[in-house]
Amino acid sequence: MLATADALGRLLDAARRVDGRERIDTLDAGNRVLAEDVISPLDVPPMHTSSMDGYAVRAADLAGAGESAPVALAVSQRIPAGHAAEPLAAGTAARIFTGATVPPGADTVVMQEMAQASDDGRVAFAQTPAAGEWITHQGADIRRGSVILQAGTRLTPQALGLAASVGCAQLDVVRPVRVAIFFTGDELRMPGEPLEPGAIYNSNRFTLRALLAKLGCEVTDLGIVPDRLDATRDTLRRAAGEHDLILTCGGVSVGEEDHVKPAVEAEGHISMWQIAMKPGKPLAFGAVRRAGGSSTAGAQAGEAYFIGLPGNPVSSFCTFLLFVRPFLLRLAGVEQVAPRVFSMRADFSQKKGDRRNEFLRARVNDSGGLDLFENQSSAVLTSTVWGDGLIDNPPNHAISAGEIVRFIPFSELTR
Repeated sequence: MLATADALGRLLDAARRVDGRERIDTLDAGNRVLAEDVISPLDVPPMHTSSMDGYAVRAADLAGAGESAPVALAVSQRIPAGHAAEPLAAGTAARIFTGATVPPGADTVVMQEMAQASDDGRVAFAQTPAAGEWITHQGADIRRGSVILQAGTRLTPQALGLAASVGCAQLDVVRPVRVAIFFTGDELRMPGEPLEPGAIYNSNRFTLRALLAKLGCEVTDLGIVPDRLDATRDTLRRAAGEHDLILTCGGVSVGEEDHVKPAVEAEGHISMWQIAMKPGKPLAFGAVRRAGGSSTAGAQAGEAYFIGLPGNPVSSFCTFLLFVRPFLLRLAGVEQVAPRVFSMRADFSQKKGDRRNEFLRARVNDSGGLDLFENQSSAVLTSTVWGDGLIDNPPNHAISAGEIVRFIPFSELTR
């Protein structure tokens, strides 16, 4: 069995960014991946602006203010945000508001709390300000010609705001990754259908479809495939034609009714199988030939990538988060796909470690430590809702209360 780090390395080394891009409205580009750098065509802010409500002045005009008496200046103009400013005449002040353009000639802003306006159109200042106070200078945030977002950036809400701040109405993004997904198991039923003896509801379909949607994939759901080799092979052939990745759930172990692995080997190849992790050992990776394509060591133009997930619900959930998610992000052109890992205190003891790399469902308690879900079975989906994330526990490692462990929040793995 491959170590988890080695298995992930193999997947990411094999991933190639999909061909094709789209130009879409910036308003609609959330969670998409930039296909090229965004270069600012302007300075931000594009002019000197006031960062306070107050008065724009020449600092020299207030020299000596407060030493014997306040200095009073005539208010020569009023400048709201979004309005043009006239040059400031010497010996005058401009009433100015937050975000408004600082008038040429002014070199400082005095906040309104430090000034006293009178009914005769003058304003008195009791202190001498330093030049440059409360002014945000042109280009303080962004300089014209600078790269503000790099190709391969996944567009967060704040990234969309940044693009909009330099006037980008549209962005060039990588086309969505096309994923075909199907599920194997004669025991599977959909919610709403009668549940005969021996049958179970297909929870994995709902979990995996939702995870794929959060990654912005174009998903073709091929449903539940009967536990037959011919049916599995036929579905693989149909899926390979128009998709970048074929994702299956169930049927990748070694049982007599596990047909996915032999079906993929007949229609393409398996290049990786079985990971030294718990839960999730029977994960498979390879490729399926497209019609007229050829089978090689990695997915090429004539192939679709293939990842087979185990059928147990926690196993499929964890292997998707740890392997499929970064693989799909790399297909979309994202370079940085690793989740942030946090060092946190274990408020529990686990006397015996497993020979495999364990991913334990845990949640953060009120004292800032981690509690462990009591039942770590791969069939207990409750643990994934109760928990806040996964403890990455090395092989053969027992955990003692108070020990610092590696914790990966679900918020890092599901965004």
